[in-house]
Formats: sequence, structure tokens, C-alpha cells
Amino acid sequence: MERTRAGAAVFLMLILGHLGNALEVPLDLAQPPTITQQSPKDYIIDPRENIVIHCEAKGKPHPSFSWTRNGTHFDIDQDPKVTMRPRSGTLVVDISGEKAETYEGIYQCTARNKHGAAVSNNIIIRQSRSPLWSKERNEPIRVQEGEALVLHCRPPAGLPPPIIFWMDVNFQRLPQSSRVFQALNGDLYFSNVLTEDSRNDYICYARFPHTQTIQQKQPITLLVLNLDAFNETVAALFNETDFFSDGSAEERKPTFLIPSGSSSSKMVLRGQVLELECVTEGLPTPEVSWSKLSGEFPDKRTSIVTFQKILRIVNVSDADAGEYRCTAHNRLASIHHTIRVTVKAAPYWITTPRNLVLAPREKGQIICRASGTPKPTINWAMNGIPIENSPEDSNRKVEGDTIIFEEVQTGSSAVYQCNASNEYGYLLSNAFVNVLSETPRVLTPANQVYQVIRNNHALLDCSSFGSPIPKITWFKDSQSSTLEGDPYLLHENGTLEIYVAQALNSGKYICVARNTLGIAENHVYLEVKEPTRILKQPKYKVAQRNRNVVFECKVKHDPTLIPIMIWLKDNGELPDDERFLVDSDSLTITDVTENDAGTYTCIMNTTLDHDSASAELTVVEAAPTPAVIYEQPDPPTDLELTDMKPRSVQLTWIPGEEHNSPIHKFVIQYTDSLHDHGHWHNLTHVPGSKTTAHLELSPYVHYSFRVLALNAVGLSDPSNPSHMYKTNPAAPDENPSGVKGFGTEHDNLMILWKPMSGLQANGPGLQYKVMWRQKDVDKNWTSVTVANVSKFMVSGTPTFTPYEVKVQAINNNGIGPDPAVVTGHSGEDLPVQAPDSVQVLVLNSTLAEVHWEPVPPKTVRGHLKGYKVYYWLERSLHKHNSHRVEQQLLTFSGNKSHGMLPGLQPYSLYLFNVRVFNGKGEGPASSNLQFETPEGVPGRPSFLRITNSNLNNLTLEWGPPNDRNGHLTGYILKYQQVNNSNELGPMEELALPANKTSVTLPNLKYSTRYKFYFNAKTGQGAGPAITEEAVTIMDEAMPSRQADIATQGWFIGLMCAIALLILVLLIICFIKRNKGGKYPVKEKEDAHTDPEFQPMKEDDCTFGEYSDTEDHKPLKGSRTPSNGTVHRDSSDDSLVDYGGGDGQFNEDGSFIGQYSGKSSIRETAEAPSPVNTTAMNSFV
Repeated sequence: MERTRAGAAVFLMLILGHLGNALEVPLDLAQPPTITQQSPKDYIIDPRENIVIHCEAKGKPHPSFSWTRNGTHFDIDQDPKVTMRPRSGTLVVDISGEKAETYEGIYQCTARNKHGAAVSNNIIIRQSRSPLWSKERNEPIRVQEGEALVLHCRPPAGLPPPIIFWMDVNFQRLPQSSRVFQALNGDLYFSNVLTEDSRNDYICYARFPHTQTIQQKQPITLLVLNLDAFNETVAALFNETDFFSDGSAEERKPTFLIPSGSSSSKMVLRGQVLELECVTEGLPTPEVSWSKLSGEFPDKRTSIVTFQKILRIVNVSDADAGEYRCTAHNRLASIHHTIRVTVKAAPYWITTPRNLVLAPREKGQIICRASGTPKPTINWAMNGIPIENSPEDSNRKVEGDTIIFEEVQTGSSAVYQCNASNEYGYLLSNAFVNVLSETPRVLTPANQVYQVIRNNHALLDCSSFGSPIPKITWFKDSQSSTLEGDPYLLHENGTLEIYVAQALNSGKYICVARNTLGIAENHVYLEVKEPTRILKQPKYKVAQRNRNVVFECKVKHDPTLIPIMIWLKDNGELPDDERFLVDSDSLTITDVTENDAGTYTCIMNTTLDHDSASAELTVVEAAPTPAVIYEQPDPPTDLELTDMKPRSVQLTWIPGEEHNSPIHKFVIQYTDSLHDHGHWHNLTHVPGSKTTAHLELSPYVHYSFRVLALNAVGLSDPSNPSHMYKTNPAAPDENPSGVKGFGTEHDNLMILWKPMSGLQANGPGLQYKVMWRQKDVDKNWTSVTVANVSKFMVSGTPTFTPYEVKVQAINNNGIGPDPAVVTGHSGEDLPVQAPDSVQVLVLNSTLAEVHWEPVPPKTVRGHLKGYKVYYWLERSLHKHNSHRVEQQLLTFSGNKSHGMLPGLQPYSLYLFNVRVFNGKGEGPASSNLQFETPEGVPGRPSFLRITNSNLNNLTLEWGPPNDRNGHLTGYILKYQQVNNSNELGPMEELALPANKTSVTLPNLKYSTRYKFYFNAKTGQGAGPAITEEAVTIMDEAMPSRQADIATQGWFIGLMCAIALLILVLLIICFIKRNKGGKYPVKEKEDAHTDPEFQPMKEDDCTFGEYSDTEDHKPLKGSRTPSNGTVHRDSSDDSLVDYGGGDGQFNEDGSFIGQYSGKSSIRETAEAPSPVNTTAMNSFV
């Protein structure tokens, strides 16, 4: 049986709706414009439809609208294709007969009235594009079994980018696995190919989501070569080992295809999706796993998909930065790749600017607080004009992200724009200042009725407006006292919350709004309803086929609510079958079948809540003899309370019928009619052999107990409740947990704790005594007593000062135990001093060590988090590498005084500075210092190519390394021969000066493959080599490409395979004809007994008789059918087919006609045959 109820989720949505509303000015009052709707910043349009650019706004008077396009005024009256909707700023562009791309650009809308001007975001209009695939012809791809393979997709670039998937010609998705999978770039990767991968319909599809079009690449044919069949045939013919090497592929260690090398880096923006990919090849197929070197993966946001190849983290946060390791292993080896992830952030709101309504001579402020990486720049504008260019106002002062207003005057209403931007994006928000004098008015509809289920939260709304802002008070019925304290909680927006509503809370509530200009009130009503409860739940059933089953579901609900009963089977609708009969409190199934087995759930819904219960149906075959039926036990009976004490009681009961399944345990539950009436909670359980339980109790609880029995089938129904046992109130036994002290601003201390439940309170009148004192300064505690809250703010504290805090529980019966003292700190502020004595020690060409003197602790003004070293490459010391590199950051946690700067560029000039940081942010930077890195070994040469290939010489050209890392002193060229079996010859070495870019190698062997290794060197040594292969040609007149193909190992192997196949087919044909059936020639030969060899007659191409004795043997290595029968489809073809006309025979049946047409081809093919001709004397 399973129960579910609505409650917490509904309350969360309600409280967000009640408490999250921004300030709304009634539209009948004068107010500046407010943008209410606008198109997205990046607006991709469909070229087949009219362009609609939204801009809606409200204000009093109603605003007028204007647009800019690409930064200049857009005069819509001059373009007949563009219209603006009435009383709206929305543009509609008719693109019939026009190209949509004509209207691409950056648009911005301005809504203006006499009180100010609001502006929209910059709306970038771009046309969606879904280009066709370029025409191409895909040649069949041939690859040997076991090799790695990539099938490239390379879709056309679209806007937005297409979604890639691979399918076959029948539009079925190609199966993927850890061996065959699609990478993020859309290519299809094979860690190793198998023969079953051969097919001619590998098709890449690109779906363009905006236009819902699909483009298809030409099918790719893949042929996987396997030499096993050839090996078996050759072995049978020659009684030798395999002609080719072993047909099974050689095993390989794992190798990274994406990304390459041992390490890489990736940048991701906060809030986006991080996808790290490891594509590997190897045989056996490597297994991939992921780990984070600098922490754990975030729960609920991490998934590893595509057969462990892709690590995906959604909604990236700063904590996701760090080093991630991908490990690939098979039984041969294990390899690693480290990916360093950095997280940047486009601007995001910390405090969004909000509209400000002020009465004349009032003061206020608009705060625009945003964060990002790098830190965003804040720019203010008034009515769309930069604030520095706006009229001066002595009552207005701009301080960074805040505009402060002092003694505002009538007529100074305006709309202020805040723009927070960095290199990754921007945020734009409008907030108006509206100077009004207005008496209070209540905006919540009068006489509104709120309905809530007992023991749930109740929220009574009192939305109001006035200037100055009205103060809200609540009254109930005819009472004169305001509603404050337990069980009421008044929110800042005027909403009254009753945390646990009871029947006595029903009634009329009066909301009063009051300011210096007047008063207004409103009446609302609260109705507290009884919860819906299933009194008799459906039970587990075992039914024989063709019998009837009845599930009961009896419900109690509030009589003023309309109930609706729903039955489900396996969480879906009941089958549409007349055998299922639904009544008001039961479900009947007639003529039960095996398909009726499953879980049945009854759900009772009302407009406010619901309750549900489930039971399972098992269908068995009808048996001639009654089977043993196992059911859940009957409920226990005769509950009795004995040995009653203030904090404990003894409970006894009598077990119910077990129904052929022993009772495993008894579960004791309780309900508290004082604090949580109607809800049952598990208290304890005892073994099934016991019928008594000693229960520990809490003060100030009205207990009722019940017992349930559990066996292998399930839980019994609950027993009838015991008599109520009331424990007396007492002082609290405990204090609130989770006490913390910290600052939210530099001059405050926030004290937080976890509120105690009614059960923990031990009595009525629960309150909290909050105490604090400055550590090591104050001897006496400052205290305040509060109720129904879980935090208290201490203002006016010095910056980052240690405080001792404690919270003690109090009720009407006394105080709780002495609370534990917790040390916290008031709010942090930015550090004020930069590190001193900054020095740098260059260790090698890529590593430096920075030293600094830690700042004094008092100047940190917060928790010391560590030090940050900002460094950047100012320029290369080599004239060819003058590029500047983006600033880099290394963070050293804790009170460090030095740190290492790895990964530096050799032979370069660097600048750096050091800053201390705390929980608030960074302090000032030290002075910029510089250092130079020494020379290092150079990078690979930029290219190496063979430009002239002759009989005995080759010309090589190269380019210097992109990363010289110093002064080049020369180049080293090594080369060696490579024979047809890929064996390497002796190594030759040649030193070349730094100013050369080509060399010709003489006296090489013709028609020979050479492998070249080429690297550059500086004073620090030689760098990595670049390799290339080339072949000298056989004949100067022959194109170099033909010579290259003729010496390719695959080409030679293919030619040998074709020759061997022809040979095998001829041998099989000869053998089967020698074993042929009865026909005139055969009869003649059978009658002949001369054992001598009869030579072939050269004049008519016929053969003499053959011996039927020793020479009548199969050819060496050949195979013949076991029954001597030659099948028509393989050997019984007519010799006429070989002559192209009528064949002629001698009297003995031998063939005398000359071959023509096909016969000439046959003779040509037989000429080099290695078969021993003495083993046969007749073609037929």
C-alpha cells in the first residue's frame, strides 16, 4: 500500500507567488514607461514567415515607441514593408517579395512618455539558414578488420547549428556502442572495426531545428577486409601454413583520438553545459572512466553519456572549475588525459534594479549589483541617455552600482537604465523613480475567500499601494488587537501567513493600509477544510483465473468539497473493458485473466488536496485442490497502556491472524492530536515474537498509539487507536541546532538557527533568547527574545570582528539548558593592502617561482582565502613571435608566501602582480614586475614536404617552427629506407644550417620508400620531429603518383590476392571435371586400361587418355566432394560456352574444336599455372 498527499509543493508555489511580486503602480496613476515584453536578444527568424519584433510597454500616459537599427534611427514610415501595431511598439515586416536577410541587424526599442523613457535590449535579428550539402562522391572505404576508423560527417554550417545523427537507408538509427559511437562533432568513430560493420548505407543526417528541415549526406560504403577465408583455401591446396599472416587483427594499446596528447584545456561559461569528450581507439575496445582531480562531481548535475565517452555537467558553476581526468584502458595498457576546465561568467544579477516610488522630499536608492568573470562594468543611463550626459541633479548621486536620491522633488520622475557588461555578455535593466503623493489603496479584491486544508499553510494577501508606502496591519473578526506573534507571521509585502491552519483560524480578516495621507482597509475570509482521508484501503489480492475481484476504497472528506474518485492500473488508465466496474467506493473486476495482474491505485481528488492508496492483484491458475493462500496478517487488537510515567508508558496488544505467513515485526505508530492531529508517525518497532513495547515519550504531547503487523506478504491494517495519553508541559530539553553567526554586510552580524518543532518545544509559548558579545572584548552578553523566526540581525558591528553567539529555547514552563557558544564573525570587507617584497625566481624556460611577504592579518578584513597571481605574456623575445597572450590567473589557497607559475612560454617577457583575497573579494594589486624566460627547445617545424621526386634524389622543403622558443641554431634531418614489409633500414643523419629552407638528397635508390625525421634546434637542444615519407620513382617518365601506388603494401597484397583467387578457381574447376559423371568421353576413358601417359595433341588442343591408377589423385591441396558428384551450378557448364559457337568431338568423344573468344582468355590465364600437368590427361 502506498500513500501520497499534496502539500509542500503547493505551499512553495503559493509563497513564491505571494512574496515574489515586484512593486506595481496602478495604471490609473501617472508613471514612467515599463517594458513588459520584448523579443530575445539573439532572435533567429524563419525566412519563410513575416518578421515580428516584439516591444510592449505600459505607462501613464501610454508611451509612444521608436526604434534604432544598427545604432541609428529607424524610420519605419520610409519602408512600406514595415508596420507598427497600434498602441504598441511591435514591428511587423512583410517579407513577401523581399529577402529576409535585408532586415538583419541590431534593433533597439524605446518607449517614451513625459515621465521618462525605457529601452529594450539590443535585439540581434539573424535569418535562419539550412544550406544544402555540397555535392560529393564517396568512394568505398576499405579497411582491415581491427583497425580504427572515422566516418566524417562534415555537415553544412547552419544557423542555428544542425543536430547530427547517423541512420541507414531505411531511416533506422545505426546501432552504437562503446566500440562504435558518434562524437560531439558528429563524426562516427570506430575504436576497431569488425566484419559485420561492412555495409553500404552509412548516412549522416543534419536536422536544422529552426526550419525543421533535414539534409542527407551521400551514403558511405564500408568494406571490412578479413583474410581468414583466403588462408583456409591456401592451406588446403598446399598443405602449408597460411599464405597471409594471421587473419585476426593484432591487439593495440588505447590511443586518444579526441582530444590528442596527454592534456588539454577548456573554457565554459557559468550556467551553460560543460561537455568533456574522450574518444579512443584500440583493440580490445578501451573502457573509459572519468574523475575530477580537484574534487568531486556535482550531484544531480552530472551525467556520463555516450557509453562513458562524454562527461556532461549542466548549469555550470564556479565550483566546477578544475582538472578532470579521462582514463582509457584495455588489457594491454592504461592511458590518461587531463582536461583543465576554467569557468568564466557572463554578467548575472546579484540585486536587480527595482522600481522606486517616493513621496516628495523622501529619499531612496536604486541598486544594480551584478557579478561575472571577469567582473562586469556598471554603466548608468537616464531615459536612454548616459547619465554623465544627462541634466545635473543635486539630489542624485551615483556611487558605483548604486544611485542615491535625497529629498526628491515633484517632477523628477525618470527611468534609469543599468547596463552590466563584460566580454561574455551584458545585462540591461530599467528601473523608474516615480515621485507621487497618493493615499493608500488596497489592490487585493474585496471579500476574497481563501480555502486551505487543516494543518497546512494559509496565506492571506493584502496587496496595497500608496506614496509614502503604507504600513499594513491585520485584525480578525471583531477583535481590536492586531495579529502578531504565534501563530501569525506578517511579511513585508503585507501578506499574513498562518503556518499551521486550524479550524479555529476560520473567519473574517481585516487588512488595514495606512500612511500619512490616509487609510484604507479590505476584508477577506479564510475557510479551513478537513483533509481527505482513505479510511479503508484496497488490500492485496490473490485471485484464480475467471473469478471476480473487489477492491474497496472508502474515503472521508470535507463535506463542502466535491470529491472525484479515480482508479489506475500500473499508474495508467484502467483498460477500456466492461469487466471493470467502478463504484463510488470500490472497483470490481469480473472474469479475471492473467492480463489483469498488476497494481491498482484509488485516488480521491478534491479541489484542495488528494489521497491515494494502492494494492496488488496476483492472478493464479484455478486448481482442483485449494492452494495455500498467503495474506497479510489481521490487525492487532486490545491495545492497553500500563506503567504510565511522565516520560514513558508500556503498550501491550494481542496479535491478529497470521494467514499462513509468520509475523516478522510489529510497528508502533503515534499521532499527536495537539500539534499534528490526524497524521501518524512511526515511533518504534519490536520483533514479531513480542506483544509489549516500552515507549519513551516527550512532554506536552497528546499521544494516541496504534500497531501494525508485518509478514512476508505485507503490512496489516492498523489496529484501533489506544486511549489518549497526555504528557505534561515542561521546560525545553534542548536548544535550537545549527546556530551560526556571520555577516552579510561589513557592518552587521546575522545569527541563524534551525527552528524547533512543536514536539521539541515541550510546552506552549516557545520563544528564543538570542545572545551575543564581542569575543575577548565584552564580558556581558547582549540579548533579545524573539518568536516564530529563525534569524536575527545585529547591526552596527565593526568589520570582521569575532563574536560569540548562542540561542536558548524558552517556553511558558521555563528555559532550556545552557546553550553552546558558537564563534562567528561580523561581515567582511575588501583587503586594503597589497603583498610586499614580491620577487620572482625563473627556474627554467617554462617554470617560475613567485615569492611575496604575506600581508598583516588586520589588513585582510575577512577570512584569508589566499593569494592570486595575475600574469601575462607581454611579448616574445624573438622578433617572429610578438603576440600578446591573455592574462592568466593562479590562486594559492591559505596563507602562502610563494607559488609556482607553470606552462610559461620560453624566451619571453612576462609581467605579473600579486593580490590577497578574502570571502568578500580581492585587495589591491602589487606593482607589476617582469621577468624573462630563457631559451627552450623549439617546436615542430611548421611543415615538411617533398617537392621533387626523381630516380635517385628527392628535394625536401620546410618551414621554421611556429614556436621558436629561442634563436634557431640549425636543423637535423634523419632518414632511412622502408621496405615492402615496413622494416626500417639504417638511419642516416644530416645537419643543416638555420638559414636553409630546402635540401636535395642525392644518390638515393630508385623505386624505394624513405622515411624522414626532421627537427629544429636551439642552444637548449633539438625539439620534436616532424615526419614524412616519400618514394623515388622507377622511371622518370612515370608519374610519381603511379610509382607511389605500385610500392604501396596494400596494392601489392591486393594484386597477389586476385592472382591467387584466379588460380584457386581454375584448380577447383579442373578437379571437378576430372570427377565428372558418365558421358561419351568418360565411358571411353573408363574402358581404356593403358597406364601409359597419353600426351596432349598440340594440333587440336586435345588431351590423350589418362591413367586411372596412381596418377588418378586429387591435386595437391585440392578438395573434392565426398560423393564424387559434380553439381550443375559449379562444373557442369557446356564447352560450347568457352568456344563461342558449336563444339565438335571425335568419335571417342574428345573435344577437337579450337577455342575462340573465352577460350583465348582461358589459355592466357592457364599459361603461368603452377599446377603439375602430369596429374591430368583430359580436359573433360
